[in-house]
Amino acid sequence: MKVGKFFLGIILTLFIATRAEALSEYQAVNEGPKVLAPVVTTLTPENSGLNPNHTVQILQGSRPVPPGDALPNVTATSAIVIEASTGHVIYSRNADQRMFPASTTKMMTLIMALESGRLDELVTIGSGVVGVKGSILWLNFNEQIPLRELLYGMMTVSANDAAIAIAEHLDGSVENFTARMTKRAQELGATGTQFTNPHGLHADNHYTTAHDLALLAAYGYKLAEFEEIVTAKEKSYAWIHDVPKIIRSENQMLWLYNGANGIKTGYTDQAGRCLISAAKRDGIQIISVVLDSEYMWNDSIQLLDYGFQNVKIEKIVTEGEVVKNIPVISGRKKSVQVKTTGEIVMPIFGNDEPYEVVYDLPKSLNAPVTDGQKVGKVRVMYGDKEAASVDIIATADIEQKSFFRWFAEKIKGIFS
Repeated sequence: MKVGKFFLGIILTLFIATRAEALSEYQAVNEGPKVLAPVVTTLTPENSGLNPNHTVQILQGSRPVPPGDALPNVTATSAIVIEASTGHVIYSRNADQRMFPASTTKMMTLIMALESGRLDELVTIGSGVVGVKGSILWLNFNEQIPLRELLYGMMTVSANDAAIAIAEHLDGSVENFTARMTKRAQELGATGTQFTNPHGLHADNHYTTAHDLALLAAYGYKLAEFEEIVTAKEKSYAWIHDVPKIIRSENQMLWLYNGANGIKTGYTDQAGRCLISAAKRDGIQIISVVLDSEYMWNDSIQLLDYGFQNVKIEKIVTEGEVVKNIPVISGRKKSVQVKTTGEIVMPIFGNDEPYEVVYDLPKSLNAPVTDGQKVGKVRVMYGDKEAASVDIIATADIEQKSFFRWFAEKIKGIFS
């Protein structure tokens, strides 16, 4: 009996040891190496782009940080910082990884509406807004609201009903609108993007990337009224159904960050916290995107700071610079000086100056020429992309020769 208990004890000991070893191997394989983020610091107006009277304590993230990451305190799964005019990537983390965009989707809905040129039209609210989930403006079926005002409502309080009303007004249905929306996004370079709705409520086949969103944001700033709408802190309209009839932006970066000028927040359970943020200083537009972030405000402040810290500014074209003299045909003077109408300031990355200055000017002008007449353009090229341009104008009035003067000069030419 004692011998049996002895052997039973040995068997149990071996079984426990084997299970412990297997569990240890399982944990080693499935957990992977633990990477700890460095000690965090406090951002203040002295060491960041925060507006005066604001401080933000960076909180410790819980996720592993990619080895060698330049911004280990950023907590987003996917992130990017770009300079808008060139699209130059200053920082990225998993920027081409497919992600859910949540309400950052509404930025593309805004772009579609701005491109339509129909902002002054009245939108009759359709039945598609009834029962929509998430953030809404409590729009009523059949009421009429100017499209421009719906855009402000959509971008400030992230109104899903406004996004649906806009889509139905522009294309007849959400399906038609989002098909065209996806096609247009891909034309603009967002090749990793597919939209199935205009607002960003979760759908498995509704996705994008941080890089795509940054490219679309950069394009947005080229459109009239885009910056005005995404920078609005609050608006007041009579049709708002609650007192005090004011809508206020959910984007706290507009208050927090020096030079902030957009763009859009987003959240769903599947997407996590998302934010496209932007700031402009000394003519340089920086855009950052964080997707699935633990602390999206902190992340975005760090990203924008990093963007500005890694860009130098250089004047490429000076305002009023005399470009050349252009011959004038049949004019009382043989040529006219032409000059630039403005300056072009461009970002410089590292020690490179990757720009080509191209002057688009005619070989000659026909009289009459007027002072201030547009005669061409100077373009700054970044690779094969136009990064900036300004007009070139004439600097003097040059009258056309009279017939008798023209005839006399012809006769003189024959006998000379």
